[in-house]
Amino acid sequence: MATAETQQLDEIIVSSRRRLLTLGGTALAGLAVAGATKAFAQSTVTDADILNFALNLEYLEAQFYSYATTGAGIDANGGVITSGSGTAGGTVTIKSNAKVPFTNPTIMSYAMEVAAEEAKHVKFLQTALGSASVAMPNIDLMNSFNGLASYAGLGSSFDPFASDVNFLLGSFIFEDVGVTAYQGAAPLLMNATYLDAAAGIMATEAYHAGMIRTTLYGLDAATPSAGINKTASAIAAARAKLDGTGNDDIGLGTVNVTLNGAASGMASTLVDADSNSMTFSRSTTQVLAIVYAGGTGKGGFYPAGMNGTIK
Repeated sequence: MATAETQQLDEIIVSSRRRLLTLGGTALAGLAVAGATKAFAQSTVTDADILNFALNLEYLEAQFYSYATTGAGIDANGGVITSGSGTAGGTVTIKSNAKVPFTNPTIMSYAMEVAAEEAKHVKFLQTALGSASVAMPNIDLMNSFNGLASYAGLGSSFDPFASDVNFLLGSFIFEDVGVTAYQGAAPLLMNATYLDAAAGIMATEAYHAGMIRTTLYGLDAATPSAGINKTASAIAAARAKLDGTGNDDIGLGTVNVTLNGAASGMASTLVDADSNSMTFSRSTTQVLAIVYAGGTGKGGFYPAGMNGTIK
């Protein structure tokens, strides 16, 4: 359930975008600052609240990749999850022996890189926030996937730790959401240093998303009968439906393109972007609707809800 602060943030984002379309691209910087100033004048939401919202998401990603690559959570791999404010859950609901039995060395090396980088994101945000950082809430990496699979029309269960392809599809759920979440939050940050950090993390998440989408697309091309692109597209459609737009997410496949004024053939849809080839942006409410799997104030990957002001 969106808090008053979250609703105000969403209103600011929508208002700023409308003004941007009216005034033109040169007004971007001014609108971002004006929107952020308005946010803090009307509510108690601060830069720390926004970064803690991001930290909740990074806990989720870091735990997923840590278990997938090592069979253990980030606390067993040098991470800190229980210190900080909020309800210190520190528990992860997950199947036994969750380490993915990778058969493709390249995919395994991708997974190891992403696992290391997501753990660094957690540590960076905790350091930046200091005593204001929230503890990790309870995370569900089992029932959540089953629920989302059912919602996407993929059956009643889905195990992202069962195989290379399943791992990539599980990753596909997170990474595009992370990109859109950071893009939506960036205009609300007052501190230039925090904004720079958010942009850096967003870019890394975009690298992850691109790698995952490209690898899935290639695997589908190698084995069309597996229906990998179809599955990924069903996940993308479910995300768009959950966030209430129905059209802010692109699945994997091909589209006709026109170049130099003439039809030029088919192009892949590896970039999850709008008609202007700009990545989509989601408000905090929209992100919560996805990670809560449509739940009110909790659910999905966060069975007891996130920690912090924005939840």
